[in-house]
Amino acid sequence: MSAATVLPPLPGAPGGPHLPTVEELLDHAVAVSLPMTVRFRGTTRREALLLRGPAGWAEFSPFPEYGDQESSRWLAAAIEAGWQGWPEAVRDAVPVNATVPAVEASDVEAVLERYGDGIAAVKVKVAEHGPGGGLVPGSHSADLARVRRVRELLPEAAVRVDANMGWTPEQAVEMLAELADVRLEYAEQPVPGIEQLARVRRELRERGVDTRIAADEAVRKETDPLAVAAAGAADLIVVKVQPLGGVRRAAAIVQAAGLDAVVSSALDTSVGLAGGAALAAHLPRLPFACGLGTGALFAQDVCDPAWTPACGVLPAPGVSAPEPDPMLVDAVRADAETHAWWEQRVRGAHAVLAAQG
Repeated sequence: MSAATVLPPLPGAPGGPHLPTVEELLDHAVAVSLPMTVRFRGTTRREALLLRGPAGWAEFSPFPEYGDQESSRWLAAAIEAGWQGWPEAVRDAVPVNATVPAVEASDVEAVLERYGDGIAAVKVKVAEHGPGGGLVPGSHSADLARVRRVRELLPEAAVRVDANMGWTPEQAVEMLAELADVRLEYAEQPVPGIEQLARVRRELRERGVDTRIAADEAVRKETDPLAVAAAGAADLIVVKVQPLGGVRRAAAIVQAAGLDAVVSSALDTSVGLAGGAALAAHLPRLPFACGLGTGALFAQDVCDPAWTPACGVLPAPGVSAPEPDPMLVDAVRADAETHAWWEQRVRGAHAVLAAQG
């Protein structure tokens, strides 16, 4: 089965949804810059462009290093949210994990407290890299201490680690073997690429370590989940609405891959997080808690209440995103130069979608 036979077409493609003009997309656009409580993905602020269409609010927030081609999928997701609306849910709420960034073990408890009671699953960031690109000195022992502190505080929770491709295959096998006593639920993208994932998974099994492997960064194009499944590189895939082009396309990709999925955040604002919850609420099968609790990492957000979990769950959002609070939006509104930069990114991504026709 090829991805082309199962995926809904992108906006602007033959038979696809209507592609709004750039002017329609930018008519109510506002760039925001959200301060974070801790450093995450190397930043202390998260920028996004909020859009408003006839179906509701939407978010366009590809990371700064992404070019027009990759960003076009993020724009497709925004068009679905704001101009089409999301598909109906099959569940009223979705389970959500807490996220612990690469903090010192002594700070883990304070991070977890932000999520309140009822934490059933925790994702722990590991393999932090410094500005020069290499692993932060002492990261090996710091990672072990951080993960073990989470297990100590939450002995019954499902604990998973996310290395964001930060290890070599040798480092990944060593670390995951050392953490076997923690009873990890899975390890998310410990190494780059599909081939190295398959190697790590195979070598762990040869050493008697049954920790599941999850593909995240290796699942960014429509054909990637199919390649992951064919290579036996992972036990499950991590899917994110914006990079995959919207809720409908992400759901079709999960179905085509035939692997269990974890719905995760792209460090979205509450508007984007609602899209992740819409996907999780729509999937027929949802065996793992979702990585949609990252709203707790923002010091300020754009919705009141913010789209953060209560007792370990998020409600299904319905077919549209929550309405941003004008006062909260004003408090995090980006400057004119930043807004103009985001407008240019919309134009570049829009040109990619328009070229399909």
